[in-house]
Amino acid sequence: MRRVTYSMNVSLDGYIADANGDIDWSDPDEAVFRYWTDEIREAGVHLLGRRLYETMLYWETAEQDEPLGAAELEWAALWKALPKVVFSRTLSTVQGTNTRLASGTLAEEIERWRAEPGDGDIAIGGATLAAGAAASDLIDEYRTMVHPVLLGGGTPYFPRSERRVKLELAESRTFGANVVHLRHRVTR
Repeated sequence: MRRVTYSMNVSLDGYIADANGDIDWSDPDEAVFRYWTDEIREAGVHLLGRRLYETMLYWETAEQDEPLGAAELEWAALWKALPKVVFSRTLSTVQGTNTRLASGTLAEEIERWRAEPGDGDIAIGGATLAAGAAASDLIDEYRTMVHPVLLGGGTPYFPRSERRVKLELAESRTFGANVVHLRHRVTR
């Protein structure tokens, strides 16, 4: 069965964006960028909230807008080829290759993708969408790329809930610039 994964850059104090919504503190170095490229290869579909979808639209036309290096061109090609499902209460249409609006609830979409033949993780992006998946106990792995910065507030990576979730460390890796990747499996 396909795993549901939630992966994001996160500050040491647990935020994916600062109080102004900025993520410039998480610009990846070459090794981190390569890791994200390898991770997107493992995905069979990416479920996105509206804000992350709008951020990622950049990759749909990036090579037309500015010169990109080989690593960025590879990322853009992988991203465009990947099926993407956008969850939004405000959008009536979406743009982008292999991109569609969700036709059901988050649980229904995950169930549909788990039933599909094929490989690849069901990747979730965006804190609000991930909070809904976590509340319904749908996330199998939490993946954090922890950056050495304290933001003091903003959008939290982890949903605030009253339930305890037991995790098991599956992998840790340190990159240059003191960035640490942690992969935790949910133990059920």
